[in-house]
Amino acid sequence: MNLKIKIIILILSAFVVFGCSTKYPNKNPEGSKFPSISGETLEYIATRLPDIFADKEVVLLLGYVQNSQFDIDRWLIGLDMTQTDVGVYELPTIQGMFPKFFKTQINNGMRKGIPKELWKGVITIYDGGELVQQFTGNVNPNNARVILLDKNGIVRHFYDRGFSVAALKELREKLESL
Repeated sequence: MNLKIKIIILILSAFVVFGCSTKYPNKNPEGSKFPSISGETLEYIATRLPDIFADKEVVLLLGYVQNSQFDIDRWLIGLDMTQTDVGVYELPTIQGMFPKFFKTQINNGMRKGIPKELWKGVITIYDGGELVQQFTGNVNPNNARVILLDKNGIVRHFYDRGFSVAALKELREKLESL
């Protein structure tokens, strides 16, 4: 490959990686209906959110970057250890055109790191990723966005400051009040 082509590829790669990641200020969407978006479970099942959660309360753990998995894992452990009786779904939520081209590789990478019995609870969001990130904001993307949806798809609790025991207790109290 000649130098000119390498430079063009480098410039295009930099544009794609850095130019497609829009920052949205964080905001609390409590009281708002969760956006209508499509996703796919790691079991290859196409879904429409929040429709698939109709008539049940659920906790959504949104991750906007790979490093948010650490925070999501702490939430999952906390919810499990406190035997919180609610459906919990991880939503890796990616914005921009570039990741859509590699969604098969990204999803396959997640499948390698997540036990198969948990795949139905992981719904990857590509097409609606930007809409969801606008809905909650994406500043401090390493922190998971924790959303409690009621039976109608309305956000009844929101937290985005990183796992803490106090935040877990607050989520559980809000869930019990529904």
